[in-house]
Amino acid sequence: MSILLFTIIILIGSYLAGLLGSLTGLGGGFVVIPLLTLILHVDIHYAIGASIVSVIATSSGAAAAYVKEGITNIRIGMFLEIATTTGALVGAILATYVPTNYIAVVFGCILIFSAISSLRKRTEIIVTHKNVLAEKLKLNGSYPGANGVVQYSVTRVVGGFFMMIFAGLISGLLGIGSGSLKVIAMDGIMRIPFKVSTTTSNFMIGVTAAASAVVYLQRGYIDPGISMPVVLGVLLGALSGSKILVHSKSSGWIRWVFVIVVTVLAIQMIYHGITGKI
Repeated sequence: MSILLFTIIILIGSYLAGLLGSLTGLGGGFVVIPLLTLILHVDIHYAIGASIVSVIATSSGAAAAYVKEGITNIRIGMFLEIATTTGALVGAILATYVPTNYIAVVFGCILIFSAISSLRKRTEIIVTHKNVLAEKLKLNGSYPGANGVVQYSVTRVVGGFFMMIFAGLISGLLGIGSGSLKVIAMDGIMRIPFKVSTTTSNFMIGVTAAASAVVYLQRGYIDPGISMPVVLGVLLGALSGSKILVHSKSSGWIRWVFVIVVTVLAIQMIYHGITGKI
């Protein structure tokens, strides 16, 4: 295969990955890594390195917009970044020593979990009772709602913090945003309103990915020839997805498409990992 054809395939595949990731809110890394490893037979470490760079690029622009709108809780984001960054560094270091077939199996399992999580209906719960630790750390906040400013409190801070360590570890190990795990920590445990948790998670993803990117860069797993077309493709796909989402009346069918695609890729990743083909 020529370099030109290789680059074109990555561009097109990354564009579709970014498009699908933007429409579902789970990012393009879930599709980019299987594309590079299963179809183009790229070493999974280089695929993860390229995915991490694309995660940094795509999250930065969106994060800036959400911060400007006053939805993101920067204090929560910076506090939980201690956990995710620590986990990401550990995960990135582990990735250089763990056999590639094991990484493929773990990646496939996380894909299936994320696909199932994307179908879950999220119910908005505004916590009003005060948590002592949240008060001391000044994590409670507010965001602009349809009927004025909405005040909210944060609960079970310690549980959310430790869940974020695990989310960061998976992010560093697999080169993905771990959005579904962050949702468990922020929505399920800490009871942060999902509008705030989604935007704050986006704010955190870039920093988490940057931490693990340092390790991959030092190990030589970030190849410009792979990373550049991946970043361009995912960015263009994410931009197109955001425009489609604005004019789309229903995203239910989009999520089902995502679930089917991701499940097929997950099964392939697990199979290739168990048989040692990756």
